[in-house]
Amino acid sequence: MAVMKRLSVVLAAAALSLLAACGQPPATPSDSTSSSPPAIDPTTRSQDSAAPGFANCVYTVSGQAARPVDPPPTENVPATGLTTVTLTMNEGPVTITLDRARTPCTVNSFLSLAEQGYYTGTACHRLSDSGGLYMLQCGDPTGTGRGGPGYSFADETYSDDTYPAGTVAMANAGPNTNGSQFFIVYQDSSLPPSYTVFGHIDDASRAVVERIAAEGHDGSSAAGGGKPNNYAEIQQVSLG
Repeated sequence: MAVMKRLSVVLAAAALSLLAACGQPPATPSDSTSSSPPAIDPTTRSQDSAAPGFANCVYTVSGQAARPVDPPPTENVPATGLTTVTLTMNEGPVTITLDRARTPCTVNSFLSLAEQGYYTGTACHRLSDSGGLYMLQCGDPTGTGRGGPGYSFADETYSDDTYPAGTVAMANAGPNTNGSQFFIVYQDSSLPPSYTVFGHIDDASRAVVERIAAEGHDGSSAAGGGKPNNYAEIQQVSLG
């Protein structure tokens, strides 16, 4: 049984070239070098100079933005409490509850992009429905899996991160390469704790993603999976 469990993790990681983002070509993250990421990466945020309950974040210029957008604010970023964002998709609304306390710099970036309309009218370009990986990947206005916001930022990962159904996490092309792409897990998935978990969706929202996933994909992704056969578009985004 232990052998089968290890095999499912290996298959998921292989399928996972997944998470190529920030305008870079697909790459498979190395599990061996990031199996127990730090709780706080000092290149991501600094608590020392921020007011209590806030964090300072670092966003580094990285490639050309897929859609014109300003980088997020970097100082005194809220680092407590929860907030929500609703993605209105063609199959219905998907409401994400974002955890500012656990991942303030990631949430700050996601909210900034959402407020600027970066995600509005964009297609989710990849669906995976096998190999221990069950997710819908979105957040690239080009629809190619290579587009990003013109900046990158470091991971906010924890060694106890898991990816059960309902998890929302950042896609990446290796350690500290987060940009705009994210993935929504609609069925329990086996992944190393290398992807920043910044939110969760409720059962009703998960049912929306499951309806998209039910029609499968076209197999077009070299990393595994492909474009959803049920075209998945973020039509509108609302905050709070």
